[in-house]
Amino acid sequence: MSPQPPPPVPGRQPRAVRNALAALAEVVSAGPGVTASEISAALRLPRATTYRLLNLLVAEEYLVRLPDLRGFALGARAGRLAVPVVPRPCTAARAVVAHLRGRVRWGVHLASFAGGQVTLTDPDPDHPRSEEHLLARHPHVSALGKLLLAEHPDRLPPASELRRFTEHTVCDPNRLAAQLAGMAEAGLARQCGELHLERGCLAVPVRSPSDGTLIAGLALSGPAHRVAEPNTDLIDLLRAHATRLAPLLA
Repeated sequence: MSPQPPPPVPGRQPRAVRNALAALAEVVSAGPGVTASEISAALRLPRATTYRLLNLLVAEEYLVRLPDLRGFALGARAGRLAVPVVPRPCTAARAVVAHLRGRVRWGVHLASFAGGQVTLTDPDPDHPRSEEHLLARHPHVSALGKLLLAEHPDRLPPASELRRFTEHTVCDPNRLAAQLAGMAEAGLARQCGELHLERGCLAVPVRSPSDGTLIAGLALSGPAHRVAEPNTDLIDLLRAHATRLAPLLA
């Protein structure tokens, strides 16, 4: 039986979508603080229509109201509309990562969290790594992604988006939230066989020396059963190199 075609889009919906995208584009063009009246005039939309669009975009976190309530700026979800452009780490930072690779038999991967997602900036060329699009789209299944979610628990995907990859994937929102809280307290993320049964990884945060902002993650990947071990000395080594990377990546 051939699949049924999707239902037709109601006549007014395409225009509403275009108007919403145009409002976002106008905020980008005009900059933070642009007012509803200015957006209405620039787009030649009725004020009532403009206010409805802006209220919807604020509710969905694509826009935020500025503290004085007079203007708007891009919200957290707007940043996810563009692919983040992450520069390659500087030579000194790559040297730190290379030094760690020379000390361990595990895969060593450096990732940026620019744009609110996991982007590998110095993956280990000699060890298998997870597919990068899966790391970005499903942060709950990698140690690097868990670091990011532990830092920003408000970004935890809804239950419907917590895809199960293996029998070990944590898909229950309450269990995942508790796991992330423990990782945030420990400053260490670990996953064992959640994306690929035989593989696991450990990750520690790299934070800005000036204000403690999470800017990157440094991870070790290896067999899942090895990752599950305490690995105290290995984690200490990983943390030491993350500390050395902090001023180089800030």
